[in-house]
Amino acid sequence: MKKVKALATSIALATLAASSIASAAMNMDTMDNREGMFYDASIQHHPADGVIRLYGPGGPHSALIKVAEAYEKKTGQKVEVIFGPEKKWTRDAQAKADIIFGSSEQSITAYLENYHFITQKDVQPVYIRRAIIAVKKGNPKNIQGFDDLLKPDTKVVVTEGKGVYNTSGTGVWEDIAGREGSLQDVQKLRKNIISFEKGSGAGFKEFNEQGDAWITWIDWPLTNPGKADYVELEKDRTIYRDMNIAVSPKADPATADFVKFLNSSEGEKLVATLGWTR
Repeated sequence: MKKVKALATSIALATLAASSIASAAMNMDTMDNREGMFYDASIQHHPADGVIRLYGPGGPHSALIKVAEAYEKKTGQKVEVIFGPEKKWTRDAQAKADIIFGSSEQSITAYLENYHFITQKDVQPVYIRRAIIAVKKGNPKNIQGFDDLLKPDTKVVVTEGKGVYNTSGTGVWEDIAGREGSLQDVQKLRKNIISFEKGSGAGFKEFNEQGDAWITWIDWPLTNPGKADYVELEKDRTIYRDMNIAVSPKADPATADFVKFLNSSEGEKLVATLGWTR
């Protein structure tokens, strides 16, 4: 009898252990395994405070500020657009962001690693813009297109994340140079690149100080017409990347109406002044 009881106990314990392992495995499957470098699990996300706050990189910010100002004037609802290098705003965003915005699909995918209140299903591409060649005012080097960037003594600045920085400019120069399948185009352009800058803000600064040309997005020269002109890339060289948003499930109730305004014909006209299209 004792042996039977012992066997029954062993079976029960084994069953319980198996059940616990299965439960733990199921919990692991449902856990959020994103591990962004800025993510802080101790920060509580409570964005619903009466102010719609958007956080993201420099670039789309100029168009979003236009939309935010128009929406605030129209409705009285306060909207703030906080932008720049992620390390400057990440802690506030983890606590207060109603919307995280990105400057490309690569950009927002990286942000998802740090803002666990949003997921891939929350991402909405809203507008798109093209790459161009920014040149000095008056275009003193007479740059007319991509081939001129390959000429000797042409100083080209590009934006690059270098594996550690979230920027929409990562790889754009290579995409443009390699569009026709010519290794020589990539080699020649690379020889003329004087600086690989982490972020568009840094790229713009370096271009103003030392560059003849900067491969960037149309919104930068349109936002800074006193400091740069621009030259269009040939159609078969032109690269497009989008502006996207991800709305927190806990966002202020008014956020949904703001997003509707952003996507409206009125919002479209506002962002079009800075080169954003659909």
